[in-house]
Amino acid sequence: MSAAGTSVAKPGLRERKKQKTREAIQREAMRLFQENGYEETTIEQIAAAVEISPSTFFNYFPSKEDVVLYDAYDPMIATLLATRPADEPLSLAIRAVMTAIGTALEKDRDVVYARSRLVVEVPDLRARVWEELERAQAFLGAVVAARTGRDPEDFEIRVVMMSLVAAMMEATREWVRHDGKEDLSGLLSRAFDLVDGGTRLDALASR
Repeated sequence: MSAAGTSVAKPGLRERKKQKTREAIQREAMRLFQENGYEETTIEQIAAAVEISPSTFFNYFPSKEDVVLYDAYDPMIATLLATRPADEPLSLAIRAVMTAIGTALEKDRDVVYARSRLVVEVPDLRARVWEELERAQAFLGAVVAARTGRDPEDFEIRVVMMSLVAAMMEATREWVRHDGKEDLSGLLSRAFDLVDGGTRLDALASR
């Protein structure tokens, strides 16, 4: 049961199959980017590696950039937060979720590192960062608002969620800066500590 007392729906067979195809496309794309370079790799080459047509590729990703920027962690965050106890302080709930996400990132570290490095190095991808930050802010704001009963457009929700998103991004950049040799989960935890400030997240649920 979720914090709101409703069951968290599991994805159906069709959606799971689509997810596996997305992951296969991204995995092969990362391999080709590392072998041949981002700019040099074409959508046709990625599609051929996965044994799909270029038109099928576009059913899953709007562009080559989106292959790098996509991840499956947003639904995971929503599900994990929904299953936390309703009376748990928000800071503890989000910390538990971030710990679980950090574990998932470590499991997928090769793909995560390749993606993160490309975002740092490729100008076209860096240009998309602000758009991605805003998207993540809106997503997390909606999830937290659903838990706290506040408006997702609440100023404090927007400020704290953008701070949290930016902190996660900087933790990832620090990880890339050290060639992936630092503990990513530890960096995410340190970033969270800086944003939380002890009581800041709990204040969102106090009204």
